[in-house]
Amino acid sequence: MVTIVTIQFCLSALACTLPNSFKQQLFQAPEESTPASRRPFRQLAITLGLIFAAFSLLTCGGTGNQPPANDLTAIQHTVFIIKENRTFDNYFGGFPGADGATTGVTSTGKVVPLNPTPDCYQGNICNGWACGIQAFDNGKMDRFDLGTGTLDAYTQMTEPGIPNYWAYARRFTLADHYFTSVHGPSLPNHLFTVAAQSGGVMDNGNNSTSGKNCDGSPTGTVSVMDANGTVTQESPCFDFQTLPDLLENNGISWKYYGEQGGILSTIRHIANGPLLKQRTADPSQFLSDAANGTLPAVSWVLPPGNTGEHPPDSSCGGENWTVELLNTVMQSPDWKSTAVFITWDDFGGLYDHLPPPQVDRMGLGPRAPLLIISPFAKRGYVSHTVYEQSSILKFVERRYHLSALTARDRDASDMLDSFDFSQPPQPPMILSPRQCPPEPAGLVRPKAYTAFDND
Repeated sequence: MVTIVTIQFCLSALACTLPNSFKQQLFQAPEESTPASRRPFRQLAITLGLIFAAFSLLTCGGTGNQPPANDLTAIQHTVFIIKENRTFDNYFGGFPGADGATTGVTSTGKVVPLNPTPDCYQGNICNGWACGIQAFDNGKMDRFDLGTGTLDAYTQMTEPGIPNYWAYARRFTLADHYFTSVHGPSLPNHLFTVAAQSGGVMDNGNNSTSGKNCDGSPTGTVSVMDANGTVTQESPCFDFQTLPDLLENNGISWKYYGEQGGILSTIRHIANGPLLKQRTADPSQFLSDAANGTLPAVSWVLPPGNTGEHPPDSSCGGENWTVELLNTVMQSPDWKSTAVFITWDDFGGLYDHLPPPQVDRMGLGPRAPLLIISPFAKRGYVSHTVYEQSSILKFVERRYHLSALTARDRDASDMLDSFDFSQPPQPPMILSPRQCPPEPAGLVRPKAYTAFDND
């Protein structure tokens, strides 16, 4: 019965697409004026036509292996690459067709140019919670100079400095309304990448030893804001549900590729259970998994060492690491069913002109770049839809019919405006790593607070 109904539905759909003259010939009853000797042949033609239509449309308009529009089942592998401390204007402010800026406004109202950013930027910039709120200035975006008393935040890279990122943006999709989740630095934003919340965490913590990690070792404390706006100092070990929990409970494969377990080392039930060892790996493991066609359904990937592009680390060196990852994915069996999201965790204290929408007490924070790279990403598209870290979780939840974790991912865009599953799948785009400029003499890198960021 289901098959018959399906065929009838498909035939109806076919009928809507046929010329009226042909529909009249195919479906109308034979007229009395039709000679009796011709009626059997006409009935045979109708029968054969119906059989052919039913055979062709048994899947209601399917086109072989090409999924219909918005068919997320085409995506079998979602990869979330999280780099560090850049704003949209810092990397793509001059990109054609994007909502970018090449000048900025200071606290005095002066309009200043965004000066060229060197490959290893050693400017005096501040990306803490207080500096983020101050720079935001109730949406005026004009106090990036007050955090340090300098104009070092007003700086920008252009295409020659990051040509491969611009090449990806020209070929695939660039999002120019992707905002960080929290006004502050990395720790709370990384929590959003797995949980669509930070548990009220506002900063990365201090250098004291009054707190404890989830493994019991001494560490600093972090500022945590409760629902009433009260801020307390807490140990950086939290316990709330994450997207990895949802995936695990629903039998969907996942892996977090990050040194020392990355942000998952701060989630108590994961850090102190079997999942930290079973589902986390060194970032280098991603390359072999991708090359072998054994990527899980969902991956988080953090750059190792000095490849995150966190100032003063080399943008060129970080871009080369990203190119190596993407080349490996594009040359693997999994490319045809993969969506890669590349973003930067927080604004890094750098200028951005576009005021973030305020959805709750924590944010949104200043914009970061987002590249969407997939055979099904719209070609040469700039998305102006508001996204945040939670949007990537929403994409995964939509793909696997999972419930939302918080109001953030519930209300976030699912990002489908950046995909076209009816287009011919985009082929790989293999790029070459670049020869990077030498590091400046005496370059000093900050001491890392965590396994996933310097600040």
